[in-house]
Amino acid sequence: MPEIRPVTKDNWRKLIKLQVREDQKNFVASNVHSIAESQFGYDEPVHGHWDFHSFGIYDGETAVGFLMYGFNFGHPKQQAFIVRLMVDEKFQGKGYGRFGMEKALETFRADGRIKAVGISYEPENEGARKLYASLGFVEPGEMLGDETLAVLKLG
Repeated sequence: MPEIRPVTKDNWRKLIKLQVREDQKNFVASNVHSIAESQFGYDEPVHGHWDFHSFGIYDGETAVGFLMYGFNFGHPKQQAFIVRLMVDEKFQGKGYGRFGMEKALETFRADGRIKAVGISYEPENEGARKLYASLGFVEPGEMLGDETLAVLKLG
């Protein structure tokens, strides 16, 4: 049974070795970049600070993917945001991305402060669009930088 585990001093080296396919490299930042970013979060000029949390997606003792999400409970549009989701090229198509998303959504649904969850992706990433839509995310027609924004309303 897959599980997610926090990134720690003991597993980060394994997680930074995970890679997407060559044709997907422009869709997601490297895991080493994401792990570094997770240490600091993100300060949004108008709506304040996002705290980031990073995880490895595991099948047994094998690291198969990476997940990072953030919280900003004072944000007026979405109080949680899935910042990164990637599955290593050797493990794609086996449900690990969906599993990671479902575990994140379980966490968000358990917190009454979270009314909406955001995610963004490259407009040409059809695989991501289909996965997120199948989980209930809707594109409100906004871009987040050069990425498509999708939102899941929880409350």
